[in-house]
Amino acid sequence: MNLNQITVPSLDLTKSIPFYEALGLQLIVKALPHYARFVCPTGDATFSLHQVEQLPAGSGIVVYFEIDNLDEYVEGLVQKGLEFDELPNDKNWLWREARLKDLDGNQLILYFAGKNRLNPPWRLK
Repeated sequence: MNLNQITVPSLDLTKSIPFYEALGLQLIVKALPHYARFVCPTGDATFSLHQVEQLPAGSGIVVYFEIDNLDEYVEGLVQKGLEFDELPNDKNWLWREARLKDLDGNQLILYFAGKNRLNPPWRLK
C-alpha cells in the first residue's frame, strides 16, 4: 500500500491555490470552483483541495510535509509573507518542526526527521 494523496477542505479555492503554490506545491489540476490538485516537489504524493460549504468543527486536519532543509525553506516562506504559528524548533520526539495554518485553518507542519521519521529509538521491533 502507498499513500496517494491527502484532500483537505477549503471554502474558496481561488484563495487557497496561491497559498499552496507559495508553499511550494505544483498545481496539476484546476477544476474550479470545486477541486484542485497539486504534486509535491519531492516524491510522488499529491495533495488536493476540495470546496466545502462549511469547514469541519473541532481540531481539524493536520498535514505533515517533510523538508530536508527545513530552516532555510521556512525562512524563504517567511520572506514571501507566510505567517507561522511556530518557527522551526526541536521536538522531544526527535523531529524539527515549524507550524502554520492555511487560509481555512488546516494545520500544516513542515518538518525534518531524518532517520527518526521511520526509525525512532522507540520503534517496535
